[in-house]
Amino acid sequence: MELYHGSLDVSTIFTQWLEEESDSNYGAYVPFVGTIRAEDGIEALSFDIYEPILNSWFEGWVKKAQAKGAKVKMAHAIGDVPVHTSSYISAVFSPKRRVALELIDEFVEDFKANAPIWKYDVKNGKRIYAEDRSTPMRGSGLLHQSQEEQ
Repeated sequence: MELYHGSLDVSTIFTQWLEEESDSNYGAYVPFVGTIRAEDGIEALSFDIYEPILNSWFEGWVKKAQAKGAKVKMAHAIGDVPVHTSSYISAVFSPKRRVALELIDEFVEDFKANAPIWKYDVKNGKRIYAEDRSTPMRGSGLLHQSQEEQ
């Protein structure tokens, strides 16, 4: 897992990953790139990350992939990422394509639902918490209780 400040240089990161695994004898390499869309007048998205929980979450996926003979890699941006650039990339390397295809789907979906990353819209240079597009984390307690629960 790699964290970068600002937009990700997708070509450089993918090239690095391919070189790292060039002698690993994997038959399949399935990448995923997340790009910031221009919508709702945003200039960028901005990201805060709680690294200890993200590291633990990622290590769980490393073990799950290893159990299937595969390897998972991921990079994410911290801070502001302008529209039309990448904030998230991941890839699965596997001896068999079916394992890689299934794992990348599960990994990306679980990342979206459970990774401790907070997203903000950037409009007119100001960060605004993107609550309507955020997923509450399990166990986050009072921070995400509805009015009825309080």
